[in-house]
Amino acid sequence: MKLATLRNGTPDGRLVVVSRDLQQAVPADAIAPHLLQALADWPDAAPRLAQLSDQLNAGLAPDAIPFVPADCMAPLPRSFQWCDGSAFLNHGRLMERAFGTPPIPQFDTVPVMYQGAADDFLGPCEDVPLPDEALGIDFEGEFGVIVGPVPMGVTPAAALGAVRLLVQLNDWSLRALGPREMQSGFGFLQAKPSTSFAPVAVTPDELGPHWQDGRVHLELEVHWNGEAFGHPHGAEMNFHFGELIAHAARTRRLSAGTLIGSGTVSNAGRDVGSTCIAERRVIEMLEHGAPRTGFMRFGDRVRMRARTAPGDQAPFGVIDQRVVLAAPVADVADGTGRP
Repeated sequence: MKLATLRNGTPDGRLVVVSRDLQQAVPADAIAPHLLQALADWPDAAPRLAQLSDQLNAGLAPDAIPFVPADCMAPLPRSFQWCDGSAFLNHGRLMERAFGTPPIPQFDTVPVMYQGAADDFLGPCEDVPLPDEALGIDFEGEFGVIVGPVPMGVTPAAALGAVRLLVQLNDWSLRALGPREMQSGFGFLQAKPSTSFAPVAVTPDELGPHWQDGRVHLELEVHWNGEAFGHPHGAEMNFHFGELIAHAARTRRLSAGTLIGSGTVSNAGRDVGSTCIAERRVIEMLEHGAPRTGFMRFGDRVRMRARTAPGDQAPFGVIDQRVVLAAPVADVADGTGRP
């Protein structure tokens, strides 16, 4: 089944079931008010959501409405935890060369992961407000999973059983801030703005053969200002999602709704391009002695979609966003934090 969240004026939005062709949706109010609640009640909610999905796809859902991605929040607008890995080792090795950092110990055997902010995810068509072009605005195309409860010390094989939903995301980065934060030893904070998500989260069975061995076997197609930028394949993920989940749960349990990211989708073959600007710049440095591609400017757009082949339907829908200058900071005394 496919799930999405529509804006309704609340922080968690309204849960809907989406048809396989992404043309219609039906509210799931009678099952769960929002996705986080559905994940908490998954043993009861999942069969009922699946039944509603079957009705919708058979044309038998009387409350069906047109599905409009622009009306969507992130499928899970906020959660308790967001952990992003770096499971495509080709990307990690290129970044080491870009930032001049020493090789990470056990990089090939122990996943690298940082804990990001899970309180303010962005929807697929929202403008992305950022404070300054000089911060090195970059996109990063990834896949991710949303899990149910995970016990501490879970094995990678058992961890795959906790995967409830698959997602596609853009883990925005501010490259000018990254090196100092990495050298601090405390990890990313300011260098990682709010993450954006494609409109639809899907159950693993929805991808059929394109979900194998804990990996999303789809290309991730990226366009920047209408120009093709890359389409690397998710199958080259060195650590599968079970290994990433087990790494996050080695010394603590994970609650239902925790998100785990794959890190930037990256392939060794350079003919498929990249899903982030920093990777292209490193390749340009290696090939030409200096980077030739700048980072994003205000008004730029990035479009991302997963695909089985050019022209095929995107199972997660499409991320299509514009970067804009953030509005002036407001007086937060009113509790909104908005100008």
